[in-house]
Amino acid sequence: MAHLDGFDARQVDPATSLDPLPAGKYVAVVSDSQMKPTKNANGSYLELTFDVIEGEHKGRKAWARLNLHNPSEAAVKIARAELSAICRAVGVMQPRDSVELHNLPLVIAVKLKRREDTGELANEIKGYEAKPKATTPPAERHNDTPVWKR
Repeated sequence: MAHLDGFDARQVDPATSLDPLPAGKYVAVVSDSQMKPTKNANGSYLELTFDVIEGEHKGRKAWARLNLHNPSEAAVKIARAELSAICRAVGVMQPRDSVELHNLPLVIAVKLKRREDTGELANEIKGYEAKPKATTPPAERHNDTPVWKR
């Protein structure tokens, strides 16, 4: 047995589904970033946590792992290109630390792929874009006459 220190489930929202996000584009922010060693300890990758901040899936998460230090030149080239896309999408061209990318809205393009180890569907981020700026409504018109001509 384990003592639960007076836990009250009525005071905590229940966990939501851990199914992957549907394929699509989502407005998100980087909420966490960490440099981690690769499984075989011959390099390291930057793990970025993205939080969806708008729409039906607000609050859900997606992750990107960028192999910035790896014996494979191809892996490093791909990771650097991905990091460049993220930087351009959030408008931070020369970050000194990954924290400079946090909490800046961007659009992530999410796809579904089958995991090699389990065969289950999982998310993969396949693109990054700047969040579109809010558009200003056109000038108010009355009977197709511009306001300034009335």
